[in-house]
Amino acid sequence: MSNSIRALSMDAVQKANSGHPGMPMGMADVSTILFKYFLKFNPKNPSWINRDRFVLSAGHGSMLLYSLLFLTGYKSIKLKDIKNFRQLKSICAGHPEYIENSGIETTTGPLGQGISNAVGFALAEEILKKKIGKDIINHKTYVIAGDGCLMEGISHEAMSLAGHLKLKNLVMLFDNNSISIDGPTNLAVSDNFKKRFESYGWDYMEINGHNETEIFNALEKVQNAKKPTVISCKTKIGYGSPNKSGKASSHGSPLGLEEIKLVRKELDWNYKPFQIPKKILGNWRKIGKKGEKIEYKWNKTYNKKKIKINNFFKNDFIKSALNEKKIAVKDNKGLASRKSSESIISSLVKKSNTLVGGSADLAGSNNTKTKYHKIITPKNYNGNYIHYGVREHAMCGIMNGLALHSKFIPYGGTFLIFSDYCKPSIRLAAMMKQQVIYVMTHDSIGLGEDGPTHQPVEQLSGLRSIPNLNIFRPADRLETIECWQQALKSSKTPSILSLTRQNLNPIRKKYSKINKCSFGAYEVMRTNKKIKLTILASGSEVNLALETSHKLAKDKIYSKVVSVPCMDLFDTQSNNYKDKILKETKLKISIEAGSSNCWKKYVGDFGMTFGIDVFGKSAPYKDIYKYFGLTSSNISKNIKKYIKNLR
Repeated sequence: MSNSIRALSMDAVQKANSGHPGMPMGMADVSTILFKYFLKFNPKNPSWINRDRFVLSAGHGSMLLYSLLFLTGYKSIKLKDIKNFRQLKSICAGHPEYIENSGIETTTGPLGQGISNAVGFALAEEILKKKIGKDIINHKTYVIAGDGCLMEGISHEAMSLAGHLKLKNLVMLFDNNSISIDGPTNLAVSDNFKKRFESYGWDYMEINGHNETEIFNALEKVQNAKKPTVISCKTKIGYGSPNKSGKASSHGSPLGLEEIKLVRKELDWNYKPFQIPKKILGNWRKIGKKGEKIEYKWNKTYNKKKIKINNFFKNDFIKSALNEKKIAVKDNKGLASRKSSESIISSLVKKSNTLVGGSADLAGSNNTKTKYHKIITPKNYNGNYIHYGVREHAMCGIMNGLALHSKFIPYGGTFLIFSDYCKPSIRLAAMMKQQVIYVMTHDSIGLGEDGPTHQPVEQLSGLRSIPNLNIFRPADRLETIECWQQALKSSKTPSILSLTRQNLNPIRKKYSKINKCSFGAYEVMRTNKKIKLTILASGSEVNLALETSHKLAKDKIYSKVVSVPCMDLFDTQSNNYKDKILKETKLKISIEAGSSNCWKKYVGDFGMTFGIDVFGKSAPYKDIYKYFGLTSSNISKNIKKYIKNLR
């Protein structure tokens, strides 16, 4: 049965003339024992909520996963898909890509990401178990990680938090083959893995990854674990290859036709490429059939309890948002958008089982934690707030796991500048179409004295370039509520809420059920019916745009101000709507305390951009705005000069 994985993997890589055969060949024995005796899953219902989660963090070894899914009877992967490995439109992509209800639990490839996802899966299971009951929710998460995964810093962040939270349902199968692309791992690593993992609070076992008894005994032992566990599986990369086994040459390249002949001889595998004998395939399919019986038995318990898990996840976010809008209009006070966010979070959390919040050690600055939150601790998973510690990258990877596990909507906070630490995980959330919300505060030079190391300049522009990611930069309390509402409505798109430290005056004073931020951009104010100028701005700079517009009106230069809380949404509007916003005037200017590059698509070559294309300064925020010319006096003066020169 293990050799069938090896054969499919080496044949698929050879046919594609691209891929990584060594890892699947090395971990075939471990995977076979796991699937045959321990993994709880049902190929007929890949989304069964109480299935064990199987994550391939070492995503380059994707043929291991595709082989297992095909062999055990998942409809999502057929033999023809494996034959088309790494080809256009094949589900068998070079690295696993998440597809709902397929058996592929998450997208992996960037090494270490799968480890953080697995922590999220395991944490979600513990939360759900506590809220619904351990007779309904009682599964494990298994993650295969390689040497490369454990070199990446995110592995430290994620495993440290998992150990702190005592996620006993989490098992890492470490493919300890001591080979990387460049050669032996001792070129770059001399870690004492046992001491490293035990210092995180994990249990650690070492086994021969090709010894059936040792593999079985280790996996049997972790069924009653009290801590997260690493099983270090000493394996030979490219197992079965006479000339390339245990060498870097089997890592990231096809073995070659001649070597594959030798592997077949070595393993006594006398079958043609992609041929799996009926008896062996039948044994694999029996494993899948066993899962059907396990789920059938579980369903009996579930139906007796008369619990509806979907009802548990029901929310009335719209009602909460509309109520918050009424309060905001009534208060009519200047408020930092991070504080406005805290207010709407309070309202949402009161009535939701779905939201799971957190922050990377910045709860008081991000305003992500309210009095209605309960902290998730190693002794109590019946909460809805996670202290991630200073682990931005792991936080975002773990949130991906929380979102993928069931219907939790995770949100996590940090400073916008630290989105650079989070970007790989954010990008994967966008790729997987997961509803993850990032509360990123201190969104400009407006944070002041902390200086250029903490002042985001290029971050907004960079994040806006990521497909399927909504970047919201609200201008006041009403917009903040509407941006939250839109983020909670966007079930297939992650969202970033870019929020201020400094107070923002209200730009709208009337209550409306309409979510104007859902259009991405809308007109806030005009100084005359006939105008010659459109001023576009986002976030804190909308107030600056309003001041500038009023100043220009005194000189009979009439304009309209357009708030652009989300470029991503605006770009999806109809041409008629976009023309209404942009084509009323030839002259358009933009104001945003960040990189100006992303505004040029709106203002065009004829327009003007007021932004910051250098790093910031350390000083009180009003002084910095003045230093960079982001004042109504300077902007209006430059506009008047520009218009005069046009004449």
